Amino acid sequence: MTPTLSFAPELLLRAQGAGLGMKAAIFDVDGVLTDGRIYIDQHGETVKAFATLDGQGLKLLKQGGIEPLVITGRDSPAVRRRVADLGLVHAVYGARDKLAAANGLLESLGLGWDEVAAIGDDWPDLPLLTRAAFAAAPANAHAEVKAVAHHVTAAGGGHGAAREFCDLLLIAAGRYAGLLQDHLQTLDGA
Repeated sequence: MTPTLSFAPELLLRAQGAGLGMKAAIFDVDGVLTDGRIYIDQHGETVKAFATLDGQGLKLLKQGGIEPLVITGRDSPAVRRRVADLGLVHAVYGARDKLAAANGLLESLGLGWDEVAAIGDDWPDLPLLTRAAFAAAPANAHAEVKAVAHHVTAAGGGHGAAREFCDLLLIAAGRYAGLLQDHLQTLDGA
């Protein structure tokens, strides 16, 4: 099967990074992995909706050799559960300073900003987006965030933006077609 998904060649070149290739991708949660709305029930529990399409993208990214990193300003059992369900091992919750959190994660992984892509939707994400080799924003991101992004997704946060970002990085890395072919054979690795 030949992949039908494509992106502009100049965008793919940018998403490849500075010759090193992307080794990791940073994801915000509220506004990227969710639509940004926060539901609080009568017991004070936070409820969030996550798109399974985005979850599959994060799994594929990891299978493709690009490590997903989650850095979120909020902490909730819902977010921790989703990250655990996806098998993601690198996450910082309740990060008041996302840059400090990212620098700590990157240092522990032996990575530099020239090997990292990032997607975010609001001002707290700007320090990450302006340092990452490749920056993206969901369609419904704040205007200042869209202004610094190399790519603004067609989809909104919580509605496929993260998957589009993952697919773009995998195509740029030359791993998308192979992963697609593998999934035509078996879903056991999904």
